[in-house]
Amino acid sequence: MSERREVAVVGGATVKFGVRATTWPELAQEAGLGLFRAVPALAAEDVDSLFVGAAEPERFAFQSHVAPLAAEQMGLTPHRILQRTELACASGQSAIRSAYAAIASGLSDVAVAVGVEKMNLPSMAEANTAMACVMDRPWDGVHGATAPPFFAMVAQRHMLEYGTTEEQLAAVSEKNHRFANANPSAQFHEKTFPRDKLLRLPLVAPPLRLGDCSSMTDGAAAVVLTHSGLVRRFTDSPAWIRGTGQYSDFHNLANAGSLTDWVGLRRASAEAFRSARITAADLDLAELHDCFTISEIVEYEALGLCPSGEGGRFVADGRSDRGGDLVVNPRGGLLGCGHPLGATGIAQAVEVFEQFAQKVDPRRQVPDPHWALVHNLSGSANVHSLMVYERGG
Repeated sequence: MSERREVAVVGGATVKFGVRATTWPELAQEAGLGLFRAVPALAAEDVDSLFVGAAEPERFAFQSHVAPLAAEQMGLTPHRILQRTELACASGQSAIRSAYAAIASGLSDVAVAVGVEKMNLPSMAEANTAMACVMDRPWDGVHGATAPPFFAMVAQRHMLEYGTTEEQLAAVSEKNHRFANANPSAQFHEKTFPRDKLLRLPLVAPPLRLGDCSSMTDGAAAVVLTHSGLVRRFTDSPAWIRGTGQYSDFHNLANAGSLTDWVGLRRASAEAFRSARITAADLDLAELHDCFTISEIVEYEALGLCPSGEGGRFVADGRSDRGGDLVVNPRGGLLGCGHPLGATGIAQAVEVFEQFAQKVDPRRQVPDPHWALVHNLSGSANVHSLMVYERGG
């Protein structure tokens, strides 16, 4: 077996997230156009493989077989690997992980990972029914155990066990929306959410209010990856993939175990840090999966950024903000940017690349970042996927 090759993200682009009057194919077109503009040295004929992250195009866009569709819309003719990856909210990161594995093994030399999701339908009832398909539908779905009720139970339990407060939940949302105000591609780029306003918003699933929940969003993002022998053709500031981890420990909620101790994330992050040969203390920034405010708080604890039960205090004390221990979700997170399922993980990777290259708005630029983590959960926090990036120079 040949030696595993080093792999880096060498550029990327994110389209405007939001409620878009565009179709699924048009979002793929936008992502392709943005990618070629962001990476001027990239030519269509350079790309030998395409990995498409898409969670539910069959339900939201009434379209399957989307990998060749995306290739055509992006002007690509993949001739080594063409595939779609589906892992609900982690579909985009799954596309990057698959591209990374293909290049590391020698099956591909230059690959594009694109995530596309068109989630807004004329009928909100139909859209919510589609989201219920992510759960164990015959058991959990029919009982209404969709994402808001599940994460509300997590929040209730965390409050009971540790005294976490609504004000601490709001601190997560305020921070991430503030960062989104400096990100033009974010859905809520132009809206401000001070903490007192967040605490007055309507309840969705107690104790979670509207500002505690990420929105159903249309969007797309794309990155290009290659091996060390070709990196300098495309960029002088690559984001090297140094570690990755993934873990799944249940699906049916009856097997969830503790709602506040996400064992799967602890195990997946341990593998990611081990393979990267770093610890959580080495991180300068992290893109965490804040589908709900309580998610980010539990993730602090599971990643070892703070002890169990102290996640609420961690954010309230500013330790996940600029000037703190590390900056979490400088892109604006899922709360500020919206959450188009297949696109989120790739948009997070674009953020890491641009942070390393110091190309983002100074209001959210992390000072001299060297190590970054991207995390996605999917389903009822039953699957966790992570990637560790190192800045190249």
